Amino acid sequence: MAFGELVGRHSTVAFRAAYLVLRDKDQAADAAQEAFINVHRALHRFRPDEPFVPWLLTIVGNRARNHRRAQWRRTAVWRRAAAAVDASDRTARSVPSPEADVVAAERRSVVLAAVNDLPPGDRIVLSCRYFSQLEESETAALLGVRPGTVKSRLSRARERLRSALEARGVTDA
Repeated sequence: MAFGELVGRHSTVAFRAAYLVLRDKDQAADAAQEAFINVHRALHRFRPDEPFVPWLLTIVGNRARNHRRAQWRRTAVWRRAAAAVDASDRTARSVPSPEADVVAAERRSVVLAAVNDLPPGDRIVLSCRYFSQLEESETAALLGVRPGTVKSRLSRARERLRSALEARGVTDA
């Protein structure tokens, strides 16, 4: 497979993964592009018997974390979360009633506010797993941790989110 095909096939997941870390579409695009440059340079080290996406996400995660460190020096991080939820929510629904749209939007707003109030580690692991629907291995590669660490972080983050939602009056979380 040509490198251009690899980029075409995996650029969306690379961008989304970088966006989860950076929360800025321009910086995420830059980090994803830099990651593909690094992939091209390191392609000779890729083991064909291993899955490509986790390897790619490891590189994307490293580039994105480097961008985030630089960004923290200049500005605050984590300003937007609704874009990823809105995009995935629209594709999963059939045509609902206007009332159902309003209720869903209000609930989404409460959930996103609760997620945004969580510590950064909880936000990113929940965003990777549920908003971007990355597998545990892909989330682990993006965050630079072991899959077991992702499981334990997800468990703790879900419990904190459940408590935060209950505090906001959402009882069926």
